Amino acid sequence: MTARPRRAVFADRDGTIIEDLQYVADPADVSLIAGSVEALRRLRGMGFALVTVTNQSGIGRGLYTLGDYERVAAEVDRQLAEAGVVMDGTYFCPDAPGGDPETTCRKPSPVMYTVAANDLDLDAARSYFVGDKRSDVLPAKVFGGTGILLRTGHGTREEKGVGSEFRVVDDLAAAAGLIERLETR
Repeated sequence: MTARPRRAVFADRDGTIIEDLQYVADPADVSLIAGSVEALRRLRGMGFALVTVTNQSGIGRGLYTLGDYERVAAEVDRQLAEAGVVMDGTYFCPDAPGGDPETTCRKPSPVMYTVAANDLDLDAARSYFVGDKRSDVLPAKVFGGTGILLRTGHGTREEKGVGSEFRVVDDLAAAAGLIERLETR
C-alpha cells in the first residue's frame, strides 16, 4: 500500500516570505519578512510540505539573468536554513506577462503547482495557496485547495479583487494561525 500524498503550503516568495523590492536581483537585497520564519516553522510542525512558487518576470523582461535569480534564491534558502527552515521545493517561472496563457508557467497557471505536486508527491486539493497577489491564490480554485491572500507586499491593493472564496489575513504568521484553526475543526 502506498502512502497518501502529503499536503502542502504553496507560498509565494516576494511579498510573502521576503520583502518585495521589485525585481530582486542582488542577494544583498534579500530581507525576510518579520514573522515569516516562525510561520514556516509552525506550518512544518503541522506536517505540511513547504513549497515556494514564484513568478520571476524580471528574467523574461531582461531586467536580470537566470544567474541573478539563482544567487537570490540561494540567499533566501541560506537565510531560511540559518533560521532552521528548509523548503521542500522552490519553483519559479521566468515568463514575462502577456505570454500564451495555454503554455506559460506564470501564475495563476497551474503548471508550477502540478510539477511540484508530481515531484514531491503532494495532494494539491488538500493544500493551501498563500501569497500577496490574486495570482498566488487563484490556483486554489483549480485544485480545490484553500487560497489565503496576505496583506503584505501587494496584498492591500489586491484584496478588493479577490472573491469571497478566499481568506484574507495580514501576513504569513496570521496565515499559519488561520491554517491551524482550520485544521483543528
